[in-house]
Amino acid sequence: MEDPAAPGAGNPPANGYGNGNSNDGGKGKPAAPKGRETFRSQRRESEGSVDCPTLEFEYGDTDGHAAESSELYSYTENPEFTTNRRCFEEDFKTQVQGKEWLELEEDAQKTYVMGLLDRLEVVSRERRLKVARAVLYLAQGTFGECDSEVDVLHWSRYNCFLLYQMGTFSAFLELLHMEIDNSQACSSALRKPAISIADSTELRVLLSVMYLMVENIRLERETDSYGWRRARETFRTELSFSMHNEEPFALLLFSMVTKFCSGLAPHFPIKKVLLLLWKVVMFTLGGFEQLQALKVQKREELGLPPLAEDSIQVVKSMRAASPPSYTLDLGESQLAPPPSKLRGRRGSRRQLLTKQDSLDIYNERDLFKTEEPATEEEEESAGEGERTLDGELDLLEQDPLVPPPPSQAPLSAERVAFPKGLPWTPKVRQKDIEHFLEMSRNKFIGFTLEQDTDTLVGLPRPIHESVKTLKQVTRVGSQSSGIGSHQGILAKEHKYISIADVQIKNEEELEKCPMSLGEEVVAETPCEILYQGMLCSLPQYMIALLKILLAAAPTSKAKTDSINILADVLPEEMPITVLQSMKLGIDVNRHKEIIVKSISALLLLLLKHFKLNHIYQFEYVSQHLVFANCIPLILKFFNQNILSYITAKNSISVLDYPCCIIQDLPELTTESLEAGDNNQFCWRNLFSCINLLRLLNKLTKWKHSRTMMLVVFKSAPILKRALKVKQAMLQLYVLKLLKIQTKYLGRQWRKSNMKTMSAIYQKVRHRMNDDWAYGNDIDARPWDFQAEECTLRANIEAFNSRRYDRPQDSEFSPVDNCLQSVLGQRLDLPEDFHYSYELWLEREVFSQPICWEELLQNH
Repeated sequence: MEDPAAPGAGNPPANGYGNGNSNDGGKGKPAAPKGRETFRSQRRESEGSVDCPTLEFEYGDTDGHAAESSELYSYTENPEFTTNRRCFEEDFKTQVQGKEWLELEEDAQKTYVMGLLDRLEVVSRERRLKVARAVLYLAQGTFGECDSEVDVLHWSRYNCFLLYQMGTFSAFLELLHMEIDNSQACSSALRKPAISIADSTELRVLLSVMYLMVENIRLERETDSYGWRRARETFRTELSFSMHNEEPFALLLFSMVTKFCSGLAPHFPIKKVLLLLWKVVMFTLGGFEQLQALKVQKREELGLPPLAEDSIQVVKSMRAASPPSYTLDLGESQLAPPPSKLRGRRGSRRQLLTKQDSLDIYNERDLFKTEEPATEEEEESAGEGERTLDGELDLLEQDPLVPPPPSQAPLSAERVAFPKGLPWTPKVRQKDIEHFLEMSRNKFIGFTLEQDTDTLVGLPRPIHESVKTLKQVTRVGSQSSGIGSHQGILAKEHKYISIADVQIKNEEELEKCPMSLGEEVVAETPCEILYQGMLCSLPQYMIALLKILLAAAPTSKAKTDSINILADVLPEEMPITVLQSMKLGIDVNRHKEIIVKSISALLLLLLKHFKLNHIYQFEYVSQHLVFANCIPLILKFFNQNILSYITAKNSISVLDYPCCIIQDLPELTTESLEAGDNNQFCWRNLFSCINLLRLLNKLTKWKHSRTMMLVVFKSAPILKRALKVKQAMLQLYVLKLLKIQTKYLGRQWRKSNMKTMSAIYQKVRHRMNDDWAYGNDIDARPWDFQAEECTLRANIEAFNSRRYDRPQDSEFSPVDNCLQSVLGQRLDLPEDFHYSYELWLEREVFSQPICWEELLQNH
């Protein structure tokens, strides 16, 4: 069947010239209508098409306060708001006469809360649950006395600070320990054929109170009083460190996740556990702004040059690129007419124009107006990739096997002009300079000087200039958002020394000279304490998180869902009407989206904080994620229509907290549920996609074996489809992932994807001597990939053993050689030893032959 978009198929070619079969006689005159089409295409490039507009999305730690609070509850839980209010009012009337909560003075409110905590210690499980619901109603903002959503959120925050100051969090932590160890509830859930929301009632109430307290106290406002600021710091310290012989709170939540995934506690409300775990890690360790400040501070402590830019701030000023045209990615063999139809020089010129058109960004058709069926090549590639990913994700515990890379043909240099004004400062690593000088010395001198980047004797003048360029510091105009500006001048150094480089070097010195350098002084930061607590069970934590992520992914099939993550969303009685079924379907999809959001943000925060704390802590977590098949899992997640996922409308705004408890609920219809909200996109889904892409970048950066996994799993077409989303940050991380594997994809792929290559040049940071676009020199061979991973693993184990697993009787510990002190040590002997002392002496001493020569030789 003839391709309707190809030249010679009855349509004018894309470049606006005749094709020889038209009325212009093939003389190459531009057609007039094509000029207007070019103008419309240019306008679409700047404004975005109707179906795929530029998304006005601001990336940050979290969504708004109301949105983060509403995602704690499922729509199935909405009737419990009334139950919580009734429990509070029944208890409040017995304690306070003739007044409402908002009318009480602060001292009276504290007195009532103290009474609630006393009544929380009753033996009766039913009475204890009613008191806990009354506390939850306070944390939810006493919405029965409020008139607007703003009032509800205000009083929720006020009440949460009040509850914390009265010791409510500690009381609920003890109740949470009791519920986790409740074997009766676990065995009851294991026996039930279908678990519903009723099986997790007590846990959901406790976790909801604790989540609302963490979320409200975590938020900082300029109007906060001094007492609230002190309470926030005290709360952060309690959650970060081991208080009263308790482990950090995040470790308790991690243990709940692993217990849930092991099948021992299927009734755990896993969405609430993950949301609380994410917010606790963010509160105790810090979000993206705190990470940037910590990075600046640590570089200053190590004597490194200041950062030239903040990545998130730079991306905010970037403009989203137009999605690539998929018609042009099929290769020259499908785009150009057959050689038999090329006659003479005119045909050759026509072929040249067709090839040239692949570089023209203004003459491509907007393929996102209507969804066109995929070609045979794309369907075959996608199908094969999906089968490969499904096979890899059947068992998350299995280690992935990385086959050798395909053989590559050398790529000839092609001159392509790109616009000026790159957003990033070019960088070069110390390792790259050493590699460049090693190759130059081998070529011109015949010997090398390891780790010497200063001696240039015997090298020609161009090599001197190249080294000077790699090391130079360029000075540009001042930038108000930059870091390290001085008197209107911002210094940007090409050579970049990371914190990880310094940490690796220090670790090598500690391994070589343990005696002379002495014991390392490790600061007891919240990140360090969390890593120490997670160390023993860290592989189980990572596997559990990825199992839940796999079950929540929209691309997962029924056979891969080994765990039930819907225990806290399914009602006791399944829906009967069509309207109820639609509402439950939206609730289930929303539930999965929130789980994906919390896990992606949690993993990204852990990796970034561990990398800043120590590079080998980051590498340890990364390796276990890779061993648990995190890379194919993320690719499987993106092997869907990402544009549809980001614009999904799995929410009912009138049922969201706090709207559902303030306004009268309108009558829901199937039409209103299908219409959804009027938002341009779903914030949490776009946030999740960016987090997963950043996570994939962190796992694969500078790791050739993991880059080859991207190639083997055919990630290029999967990632390229994600470029349909016109959002600068998402596109940047997609282009980064495409850049690191272009040298392995072959010359034909690069020729067929010139617009993507151009976007990489424009958006991604340049490495001074990186030949990613050509791939002439593959710097690692297939048999070196696994060796690289094994070497890294050995370094990680040496680091963990040296810092955390040091035995008391190590070979470097002092030895007591004094005979008197050794024999004078008091030994604890059993009480009946003196009764059998003579027998023991005869058997163990007198009857045993002693070889004095051997004894003297050993000593």
